[in-house]
Amino acid sequence: MPGLQPVVAHLDGLIRKTIPGLQYAVKWKKAYYGLPRHGWLIEMVAYDVSVNLVFFAGAKFEPEPPLGEGSRYVKIRSLEEARAPEVRTWIEQAARHAGWR
Repeated sequence: MPGLQPVVAHLDGLIRKTIPGLQYAVKWKKAYYGLPRHGWLIEMVAYDVSVNLVFFAGAKFEPEPPLGEGSRYVKIRSLEEARAPEVRTWIEQAARHAGWR
């Protein structure tokens, strides 16, 4: 996971910069990001080979993140993937939908 630390730092900064009024928490080595009026919007988990970004309302996004069903997610394996335009688009969309309460 040390090789993924720049990916985690980039995604954390991007989420915090993109969503005004953001609240966050860490539980069981998972980071949660949310808004009081919408609940928890995003979960970020670092594994050995990827960082998973889970969007709790991701099934409502256009385009949807590629993995999962109701909650959709993406596996990010490099800083290049973390900088992809669709990642920012999904983070922006997360702030517009109710998440997990």
